[in-house]
Amino acid sequence: MVDTGVIHGRFQIFHLKHMEYLLAAKMRCRKLYIGITHSDIVAFAATSALDLHGTTKRDNPLTYFERLEMIQGALTDFGVKREEYEMIPFPVSQPDLITQYAPRDAVYFMSICSEWDEERCQILQRLGLETEVLWRKIEEERGITGTEIRQLIAEGLEWQQHVPKTVSEYIIEHGIDKRIQALNHMFE
Repeated sequence: MVDTGVIHGRFQIFHLKHMEYLLAAKMRCRKLYIGITHSDIVAFAATSALDLHGTTKRDNPLTYFERLEMIQGALTDFGVKREEYEMIPFPVSQPDLITQYAPRDAVYFMSICSEWDEERCQILQRLGLETEVLWRKIEEERGITGTEIRQLIAEGLEWQQHVPKTVSEYIIEHGIDKRIQALNHMFE
């Protein structure tokens, strides 16, 4: 077990596969930094052609703060102690800024399921950061994605079984489901 670990993702709806990734990393470190990418899609918009979902409001309907609160609620529900993690912005689209937000001496845990994941791992390695790949999966093995969950919400279909209970409650309580539906109707 290492002292410090880092994971990162957009978490544009924090779902159970995200929780699997987070908990797998947490089991390998005493303190986990959870980086939220595209904290602001204007200031930190996607810069890679492989980052297919980092530029539009439709793909990024939740604010940084909403994602932070959703993840914190889910971690509490899953029994992760507050002193065992920190939430941070993670400017993957501007790699030179990453170590201004995240610790340099940590292990950066990755889940590789796409070409974009491979590129992000290479970005971290080029910065001289220690990376550990938790697993590699082909897209068919990846499971549900945030994009698919947002689409289910937009279509008024069942989606709650794919997210932690606290996330489902948060989305409904804050009207995020209605926001997602409205954003999708704008682009039809």
